Amino acid sequence: MKFATLKLNGKSKVCLVDSNKKQYWTLESLIPGFDGDMHQLVHNYSKIQGKIQAAGDGQPLDMSTLAAPIERPFRNVFCVGRNYHAHAKELSSSVFKDNDQNVQSWPIVFTKVPECVVGPNDAVALPAGVSEQIDYEAELAIIIGKGGKNISREDAMSHVFGYTIVNDVTARDVQMRHQQWDMGKSFDTFCPMGPWIVTADELDGSNTRVRCWVNGELRQDGATPDLIFDLPSLIETCSRGITLYPGDIIATGTPAGVGMGMNPPQYLKTGDVVRIEIDGIGVLENTFK
Repeated sequence: MKFATLKLNGKSKVCLVDSNKKQYWTLESLIPGFDGDMHQLVHNYSKIQGKIQAAGDGQPLDMSTLAAPIERPFRNVFCVGRNYHAHAKELSSSVFKDNDQNVQSWPIVFTKVPECVVGPNDAVALPAGVSEQIDYEAELAIIIGKGGKNISREDAMSHVFGYTIVNDVTARDVQMRHQQWDMGKSFDTFCPMGPWIVTADELDGSNTRVRCWVNGELRQDGATPDLIFDLPSLIETCSRGITLYPGDIIATGTPAGVGMGMNPPQYLKTGDVVRIEIDGIGVLENTFK
């Protein structure tokens, strides 16, 4: 199933989506008494899953406004750096210069503050006067469905509710300036997310394709079987000593082809359009202003 958060009459509503028919149904119309957000859906999904079924024709999706599928408040987005071999190589002399020896040891994990999350069609604000090196990173994101602590890799996938798309927008100069990456990753609007969540029974996140275009030019094209640390490893790592909760988000890393890795580097400028597509999910497209 696909679930989106739509802005309807000034309110956020969780909806079942048929992306092929371009239709939606509000969950409150399918499940009497349901008036929650995506957090409530994720928390209660095992109890109400069997009751969720499209009834008749839905409403036209293209007449509605998509918001980020999981809206605030939620915890920081867990993010993984250097998780495709080719991406590790392209930034080996810059971002990953000090970590080359440990590529296979442990994943790099950082966070983005929740306030930087915006919707799938929202504008991303270029921070004029603060950074001139804004980059894109197309990523598959895991949505945790069942919480837990010290989750084993053998049990990890049973904790997944579904998947969405994230653009881990990055101010490279700020990222390089600080020993921690959070500041260069957390500027306002620096985490476009969407267009919806695809449940784990509909998509095999361990075998899908991640692509990114800038102004129509294909820049990134990777496949999740090429991850250095696979999805179970990431869930196991992020839950070591830290309790994961339903609705937590783990962005799994980006393929090669980022702007910083080009010769010369190609950073984003006003008017650029970044389109990310992940097979089995859909498209996340944002304009930079």
